[in-house]
Amino acid sequence: MMRRRVEILAPAGSIESLRAAVCAGADAVYIGGTRFGARAYAKNLSEEELLEAIDYVHIHGRRIYLTVNTLLKDSEIDQLYEYLLPYYLRGADGVIVQDLGVIGYLRRYFPDLAVHASTQMTVTGADGAALLKEKGITRVVPARELSLSEIRKMKEQTGLEIECFVHGALCYCYSGQCLLSSMIGGRSGNRGQCAQPCRLPYRADGGKAADLLSLKDLCTIEMLPELIGAGIDSFKIEGRMKQPDYVYTVVQMYRKYADICLESGACSRGKYTVTKEDKEALLSAYQRRGYTDGYYMRYNGKDMISWQRPAALKEEERVQDYKLQEKINGKLILSPGSRAKLLLSCGECRAECEGETVQQALKQPLEAARVKKQMCKTGNTQFTFDKLEVQIEGQAFLTMQALNELRRNGTRKLAECILERYQRSERRILDLSECDGMADRPLESGSGGVRVQPDGAYREGQPETAYSVQTLEQLEEAYSCGYADVIYVDDLPGTGDLLLRIPRLKEERPGCRIYLAMPYIFRAKAAGDWEGFYEKLVSVYDGVLIRNLESYRWLKQHGYAKEIRSDHNLYVFNRYGKNFMRELGISRFTAPLELNARELGRLDIRGAVLSVYGYQPVMITANCIWKTTDQCLKTELSGGRQDSQYLCISDRYKKRFAVRRCCRYCYNVIYNSAPLFLADQAEEIRRLAPGEIRLDFTAETREEVRGIAELYADAFIRRKALTPPEREYTRGHFKRGVK
Repeated sequence: MMRRRVEILAPAGSIESLRAAVCAGADAVYIGGTRFGARAYAKNLSEEELLEAIDYVHIHGRRIYLTVNTLLKDSEIDQLYEYLLPYYLRGADGVIVQDLGVIGYLRRYFPDLAVHASTQMTVTGADGAALLKEKGITRVVPARELSLSEIRKMKEQTGLEIECFVHGALCYCYSGQCLLSSMIGGRSGNRGQCAQPCRLPYRADGGKAADLLSLKDLCTIEMLPELIGAGIDSFKIEGRMKQPDYVYTVVQMYRKYADICLESGACSRGKYTVTKEDKEALLSAYQRRGYTDGYYMRYNGKDMISWQRPAALKEEERVQDYKLQEKINGKLILSPGSRAKLLLSCGECRAECEGETVQQALKQPLEAARVKKQMCKTGNTQFTFDKLEVQIEGQAFLTMQALNELRRNGTRKLAECILERYQRSERRILDLSECDGMADRPLESGSGGVRVQPDGAYREGQPETAYSVQTLEQLEEAYSCGYADVIYVDDLPGTGDLLLRIPRLKEERPGCRIYLAMPYIFRAKAAGDWEGFYEKLVSVYDGVLIRNLESYRWLKQHGYAKEIRSDHNLYVFNRYGKNFMRELGISRFTAPLELNARELGRLDIRGAVLSVYGYQPVMITANCIWKTTDQCLKTELSGGRQDSQYLCISDRYKKRFAVRRCCRYCYNVIYNSAPLFLADQAEEIRRLAPGEIRLDFTAETREEVRGIAELYADAFIRRKALTPPEREYTRGHFKRGVK
């Protein structure tokens, strides 16, 4: 028989959903307040409501985790202290975070508060989880795309608590890597405001319109034994936007069947089954797009896609009183001439309360049965008597009102006793004004990095020019144009022609440095493939550009000593995020794409990388559009022809989004429909003083690379005034930003 307990973690988008979850048997709930949560449109609780929710959960012996799982701008992060302080003191059990800077912030100001890494952090392997553990993370919510074997490995190698989604909606994109809603509509998923454009129809290269980017909902009720066997500690249910009835039904079912696995030994005996009636009840709680068991047993598949947009459901919000009362024991002592005494207990907690003085009865002395009936009227409190002993000495009398008051005071004191175990003292934290640390001091040689350019270009306000390329012809053109100080090769390891060509190019123009842009997703298989490439990586490239924590730790484990830079999707939204990168030894970070010029100035991106041109990635996906639309070429690409790497999907407005297949790592990159163009903003960019401006080339031809390179040289090197191009382009968020 299995002895350990798996946490059932329920969503609470409202106080009603929270009560429903607790009544259904949830061990813990995750909930957002008025700020910093990834569900900005849920019925998030006010401060007073959230404080009451913390007490409610703790009275019933459950846990509550607060969602701070968005990216915080530098103008916001210091407000996090005052926001969290009342919940911290009240006894919040943990905080779920996305922002790398927030990790350091919480460790500094709330050192004993558990910090959980949100799935928005895109943790895809044991290396990334281990790095976060070193930074103080106690629990990881891995990317939903991981297999059970990868999750098991993460648990075994790190010992961290592992929390995985078991039911509810699935994002098409790796969580935290999606900018689609942000770029096309200004509503950022990284800020809790996703408009879900992935749920709309798209066409693939002239095919029929279908919901190509819409996944079915997750349901794993029939595979709980395997999930438990993988070492998962917490079963997380998605649904902070859903109704309390949904929460109650789903929690109840997962509670029931997790207990069956853990208590009856059904897992080990292979006798685990879910009844037809229970599965129907579970699935009928929300019927929207059909169900899948997700990625746990597969890498991807067209059977996971919800092809047709269903008719809109009108969810009726039924008013149901979800009530749960803790059983308590009590003893009431009534003796004439003495004050009434009530002794209460709940578990290990004890409370004693005295009431009015008991009178000598003149006519009708109190009867024990009547007194007991009156005292047991606990009504809407969170307690109900399991046992109550009434001890009456002599002919005693006390009014019913006095008995009621005694019961109210007694249960209040008992609640205080229970809650004292969770509440914290202000003496246990540092005042914000007392903290003086690394995050408050500027970085050396500009806040964007520790590298001082040898030619003094940075000090003169002239950023270096960098190109990111994906093909050999783009690389050759980037070299031949003569403007590049840095070239990032976004390519697969082991490409013979490329590895032979780079040393020759470096001999022709030794002043240009070449960095390898590592994969967006670096899972265990990718790491294995790279083992044989490491020596070439060190000998051929001047440094690397990383896009995930797994790549960083893999490099460090191999003793990599050259320069490591971070791309924009390792988000640096605030000065604490910059400090996180500096502690890792990242020499230069790339400014995020969702901050406007004013916010970039406040962040201080001096010395950092700023993307100024290119079709920016708006999705990194494990599911493959090529495979979904039966266009898979059944071959692995390693930097081959452009036309074999890309297809296009178009939306209802006929906007075309290029999709790149990265078969070796089994992911797709979906790019924005229009390129970022900031050449005519050169003066404003110079005032921000980035150390490097970067032009990102994807499917551009050699001629297009040359033309764009010349245009940006006019703006940033020759300092010519430019007008915007006639072709379609976007400013990204350089002007507007996100809320």
